[in-house]
Amino acid sequence: MSGTATVDTVQGRSAVRAYIGSFTSAGGRGVLATDVDEKTGALTVTGASDAVTDPSFLALAGPVLHAVSETDAGAVAAFDVTGPAPRPLGAPVPVDGAAPTHLAVAAGHLLTANYTSGSVTALPLAEDGTARPATTVLRHEGAGPVAARQAGPHAHQVLPDPGGRWIVSVDLGTDSVRICALDPDTGALTLHGETALRPGTGPRHLAFHPAGTHAYVLNELEPTLTVCRWDAAAGVLEPLGETPVVPEDATGAAFPSEVVVAPDGRFLWAAVRGADTLAVLALDPDGGGASLAATVPCGGSWPRDLTLAPSGRHLYAANERSGDVTWFTLDPETGIPARAGSIEAPAASCVVFG
Repeated sequence: MSGTATVDTVQGRSAVRAYIGSFTSAGGRGVLATDVDEKTGALTVTGASDAVTDPSFLALAGPVLHAVSETDAGAVAAFDVTGPAPRPLGAPVPVDGAAPTHLAVAAGHLLTANYTSGSVTALPLAEDGTARPATTVLRHEGAGPVAARQAGPHAHQVLPDPGGRWIVSVDLGTDSVRICALDPDTGALTLHGETALRPGTGPRHLAFHPAGTHAYVLNELEPTLTVCRWDAAAGVLEPLGETPVVPEDATGAAFPSEVVVAPDGRFLWAAVRGADTLAVLALDPDGGGASLAATVPCGGSWPRDLTLAPSGRHLYAANERSGDVTWFTLDPETGIPARAGSIEAPAASCVVFG
């Protein structure tokens, strides 16, 4: 997720800002604001707000930063980020769902994926950019074969497709991806179709190819990536095959978390918890295939999120258990990340740019 936020460079502030979400219940500082050195990728914290419990995922809409509150009650909160520290804008708004883990902005609405309740919520945005009460809660149905993790639906991500016509939600509990239509006037979410993935893979997050013709679903319960064809006109996602994101001889548990695609469509990167690595995958010229090219250490422990800088030159891993955000410089020829630095960020969960 990314948006546009301007800052005052006359006062020495960076023209690019980044925001870090973290789990306050695990010692995190809440939402951190940072200045970004575009040349080196370095982050410098300028302020923080712990006004909201467990703001684990963030999304920007102009000068307003939105955060989930990943709690049983489930809520979203808005922050003004025009200053050095995030400033809360009103009280959190309930999402009528439990444990929202992800959110996105689309068609004048804020959308949340609610993990525990297995649902997606749409909340209209007011003129000041803050969220109003929910208009729709679309509940998923189904289960998967992994009893401990898939007894019911667990929506883990929601995002618009590149053309903005469809809303896509990834459900770890049902081994499926749902495609919905969002009415911008009423906020109604209508199920258009559902794509079944291999049972037990536990899809977590999805990223689109820059050409808009393919999508890549990262699976959490098995360390694989499912390559899919995306038909934007019909709103149909078609699985083409799977690719591992850990080496064949890898041992130990591996739980992939986030996937990002290079702006030129040549490479894809995936964060893998447990293995604590970043996987580099080379994409076919048409985007229809992927192969594991390399893995490198993530710079810490339990990389929950992975984010590409707007320049495409640096990659950022939010390492939850080691409590840091580590950045990497990307080799433009091989796509391999080289560690360049890190900052302390207890219980870090995501990074977004503005």
